[in-house]
Parts: sequence; C-alpha cells; structure tokens
Amino acid sequence: MCPCPLHENWIRQSGRRFHLSFKVGAASLKTQLQGKSTSFERWLLFFFLITLPFLNPWVRGDGVGYYAYARAPLIEHSLDFTHDYQFANSSFRDMRINENGLPRSEYRTRTGHLDNHFTVGPALLWSPFLLTAHAGVLAARSLGSSVPANGFSAPYRYAMAVGTAVYGFLGLLLSFWLARKYVSPVWAFIATLGIWGASSLVVYMYFNPSWSHAHSAFTVALFLWYWERTSEQRSTWQWVILGLITGLMLNVYYPNLMVVTVLLLEALWQYAAIFQAGPTGRGRLLSLLSRQLLFGAVVCLGLLPTFISRAIVYGGPFETGYLSIRDFLWRSPAFLEVLFSSNHGLLSWTPVLIFSLAGLILFAKRVPQVGIPFLTATAAFYLFIGLYPDWAGISSYGNRFFISLTAIFILGLGVTLEAVAKGFATQRRAIVLSATTLGCLVLWNFGMIYQWGTHLIPARGPISFSEAAYNQFHVVPRQVASQLKSYFFRRSDLMQQIEQRDVDQMKKNEHP
Repeated sequence: MCPCPLHENWIRQSGRRFHLSFKVGAASLKTQLQGKSTSFERWLLFFFLITLPFLNPWVRGDGVGYYAYARAPLIEHSLDFTHDYQFANSSFRDMRINENGLPRSEYRTRTGHLDNHFTVGPALLWSPFLLTAHAGVLAARSLGSSVPANGFSAPYRYAMAVGTAVYGFLGLLLSFWLARKYVSPVWAFIATLGIWGASSLVVYMYFNPSWSHAHSAFTVALFLWYWERTSEQRSTWQWVILGLITGLMLNVYYPNLMVVTVLLLEALWQYAAIFQAGPTGRGRLLSLLSRQLLFGAVVCLGLLPTFISRAIVYGGPFETGYLSIRDFLWRSPAFLEVLFSSNHGLLSWTPVLIFSLAGLILFAKRVPQVGIPFLTATAAFYLFIGLYPDWAGISSYGNRFFISLTAIFILGLGVTLEAVAKGFATQRRAIVLSATTLGCLVLWNFGMIYQWGTHLIPARGPISFSEAAYNQFHVVPRQVASQLKSYFFRRSDLMQQIEQRDVDQMKKNEHP
C-alpha cells in the first residue's frame, strides 16, 4: 500500500522542523555551557585576586638556587652566585659561607663556579617580571630613590612572587579547561578549587614562591592541554610548538620527563595502526617518523638554556649536579612510603588526592585514548619518585614533587565528583555534599600548612599524626588568628622567627 503523498510531505516537513529545532537547541545548550564555563573562569580569577595578599616574597632554601639563575645574569651579567650565597637565608647560608663571609671552597665546581644544581626554567619564566622590576628600580633611582638595584630588594622579590602566582594560576586555568572537556564545567570548577586549596600547590604558589613547583604545574598543564588538543591530527607546526613546550617543561623540572610517556604511548598506538594497515601505511609511517624526529630536535633546541648553564657551572652540558642515577634506590624502592609515610607521604599528607587517583582510573576506563596515557604518565612519575633517594623532599610540605601532576589530579577529581553526583536525586545536593567535603579537606590542609610552617610539627622527617590531629583541633584554632595578623602586618619578623625555628630544628637533628 503506497503512502499518501500529503502524509509523506507532512512527515518530511516535520523531520526538517525537528532537525532544525535540534540544531537550535544544541547550539543554545552549547552557548549556555560556554557561558557557565566563562563565569567559572571569572570566579577562578576572583579567587586568585583575593588570595594575592598571601604572597610571601622571600627567597629561601632551594629557592636561593632557582632565583640565582635569574638574579645573577640580570645584575652580575654572569653566573657568579657569590652574592646569592651571602644574602641567602640562615639555614642555606651557614653551611656554605666560611667565617670570612666567603663561600666555602668545597662548594666550588671544577669550573670554579659555585654549585647550583637547580634548574633554569623558573628563571626563564620569571624574566619578564624581573626585567620590569629592574627597569622600574633603575628609573626610580634616577629620580633619587635609594632602593638597591641588586636583585634582592623588595621590588625584585615581589616581582618574583607575583610571577610565580601568575604561573600557578595559569596552570590551574589550563587544568580547568582540560577537565571541562570530559566532565561538566561545574565539576571541573569544584575540582580545580579542591586541588588548589587541599594539595601542596598552595604552599609553593604563595608561601615558598621562589621554588619551582608552581612553574612545573603550569608547564605540565600546558603540555597536557596542548597534547590532548592536537592528538587527533597534529600538523608539523603543532609538533614544533609541542616540542618547545616540552623543552620548557624539562627546563623547569627534570622529573617532568616522565610526563612525556603520553607521547610514547601515543606513538606506540599510531605505529601499531600503521603496521596493521600493511603497505598502504608506508607513507603515513614516514610522515609520522619525520615529524617525531623534528619534535625531538626542537626539544633539544629548547633545552639549550639547561645545556649551556650546566656546561658553564659544571663543565659539561649533561652534568646536572644531582645524584647519579646509579645511586637511586634500585634494590630498596620507597613505593609505599611515597604514598603513605608520615615523612611527607603523598596521600597521608594530602588525602584529597585519593579521590583524584580513583577518578583517574575510572577515566582511563571511560576514555582510554586520553585516560590511559594520563594514568601511565602518573605511574611513571610515581615510579621515578619511589626510586629517588630523597623521595620525601627533605623539608617538603606533603610530597611536593607531585605538584607537577596538578592538571591530572584536577581531571581525576572532577571525574570522581561527577560519578558520585549521579547517585543523588538532584545535582544541587551533590554539589552541596562535594563542596562541604572538599571544604573540610581544604581546612584540614590549611591547618597542616600552619603546623608545618610554624614548626608545630617537624618540617623534616616523619611526624606524629596523632599529635598533628590534636594540634588541628586544640592548638591551631587558638594561634592562627594572631599569627595571621603577624603574617600581614609584621611578616618580616615572623619569617625570621620561622627561619630561626628551622635552624634550631636542624641543629637538634644533627645533635640529638
């Protein structure tokens, strides 16, 4: 039986109307989501701006070495770190300076330079901020100002601290952009705030800005965001850009090499697909291989700052000044300790990351083409730190090395939050529960930061969690208000007190 022509025409027109309505509705939904995402970005910027008063513009510990690679070329026009040693904080300076106020000879390398095994990447990223500060100081001095143009005065230190905070925020923003591709923007936003406040990042973004970890979080987030964005079809120029980003990432922090395993796994999958295609895949093989070789060449070019600085300071481009890989813990790795030890264990100090790792495993099952490389990179990074002799990070807050993986942790936490939310009747209830839980973890983290920073618990070595828990509820609430007042209005005096406590603790450890 043939259909009625009028009925057939009505069906055709209805189909067109439905298709048009679907396109308009989809476009409207996309616009709404983009609008929500934009509002979330504005909220992230708002939170960043209101936290800027917490910036602590001091150069301390490892930060002396990182900052020296920026200050010495700018002020001394060389890699002479003598003044950096002399102006350093007590716990850094005392062991390196003799009774005449000069660097000890044992800290000279075979090239006659002072030892500085820290990376040059943070100095590269600070350079726009420090150049601006230096120009301002010189201009002010020409008008009669007495502010020293030595790289140690307040304008330089504030420029350094602001630069670190900006890069930390950009790392969070890139992480949010990456996460919102796979989870709803609201969960990406809450996850970003959660990792921002409940992980070790906050310490090295604000309290110890002269260290490299906020820069590392930024460069790894940039690498992963760009890798994921270009993974489906990467042009020659995109390979070049990815190579430059990789070079910067490795200039900032050597263990970030483990993150490059995402490219290794991608390459294995690509070559497997090409070989399965048989003879027809030969052209694709040569094209892919040539682009990957170009990528490698660009990475080496991007690493020139590291090679040149190592050659000048240590006498060889591949000398790092760090422990030899032969001295790693090959026979007694610290895999469990890295996660659970009271000596700066990753999960025992920052438990929010338990939810991140759970979400990362779930993400690897749901989106294997991205999740499996991310999980592999996290595992490779973990194995490297577990084999590293100083896996606890000495005076680290939590396990600071893993701050590099901030983008992956934010994505994993976002996946967990969205998965849990599906078990609730309404999204509002899920948001309230998630925000409350993460808020508690943030408060716990801030309390631990306070204890660590004021030496209520040891900054080095294992701690007593029972003592830390007691302090959280009985000591921190009584002290934090007065200490915050000192932090904002008498910060220099407070930092000197903290430094003295650190020196006393080091002496106590040396002579128990």
